[in-house]
Amino acid sequence: MYRIRFHGRGGQGMKTASRILGSAFFRAGFDVQDAPRYGAERRGAPIFAYVRAARKPINERGIITEPDLVIVADESLVGIAAAGVPQGLTERSVLLINSHEDTATWAHRLNLAGPVLVLPARETVADRAELPFAGTACAGAAAALVGVIPRDVLDAAVCEELASLPATVIEQNVSVALHAYDEMQEQGVLVREAPARSAQNYQPPAWLEPVFEDARRSAPAIHAAATSVQVRTGLWRTLRPVIDYDRCNKCWWVCSTFCPDSCITVTADGVPEIDYDHCKGCMICVAKCPPHAIGAIPETEARDAEAAGEPS
Repeated sequence: MYRIRFHGRGGQGMKTASRILGSAFFRAGFDVQDAPRYGAERRGAPIFAYVRAARKPINERGIITEPDLVIVADESLVGIAAAGVPQGLTERSVLLINSHEDTATWAHRLNLAGPVLVLPARETVADRAELPFAGTACAGAAAALVGVIPRDVLDAAVCEELASLPATVIEQNVSVALHAYDEMQEQGVLVREAPARSAQNYQPPAWLEPVFEDARRSAPAIHAAATSVQVRTGLWRTLRPVIDYDRCNKCWWVCSTFCPDSCITVTADGVPEIDYDHCKGCMICVAKCPPHAIGAIPETEARDAEAAGEPS
């Protein structure tokens, strides 16, 4: 089985890269899994994508802990521990980095037991999340290194996965993928299939067992111990939740329970009150209030009303 892991940033096309490579493997006669893994789902945040390919049904699931090939679309991720680029690399694992540096430089920096390759980056841009066609190039390079995907099959896989895009964009991506494929052909077939792993030899990872805490201790209450009451996170707010007490039925628990920062407290009379110094304006209370007694107004409008001495 081939086990391949892509590393990149949100917006660089790692999900698309894994789909292109997965489709190419499938067209070449393999059973395939391909899946992205997200952390913070935003542009520029590190993401992972996985591809498994085998000539028989795949029973493995989850993340790839011991990859045969790791492709890094953005060289700045290599030095970030949370990105996990070197995780599980062995002497038989191939590391491919999209970079302007040469192979010798990266081999010296990383001092890994396995081979390190460089896919020459096409050009430099100010925003790393806008590296042009980085995902497509990485998919093309990976297809060459495994040695079982013909060039025309890669071409067809790119066209299939990008079929919803304009023809000119598809042509550009095909050109980039095939160019990367041809560049990596010079390296030869470096990625080899690893043997299947038996579940009988499974070794569980070294999980950290969290210590049980009662609800009060674990709750993210801003006024609880070990929190930063002095940090006025309410300054981040763009929308302000406002309670219409004429509509509030004093259910006492819905808005205060769902507030992720416990910024809504309830008086002895069952009246909810919002701590605007720490309310970030997530609007969860607005969505959860059963009688729709909580509405939202722009923060600028609320501040203007306060300055004029009017109730917000």
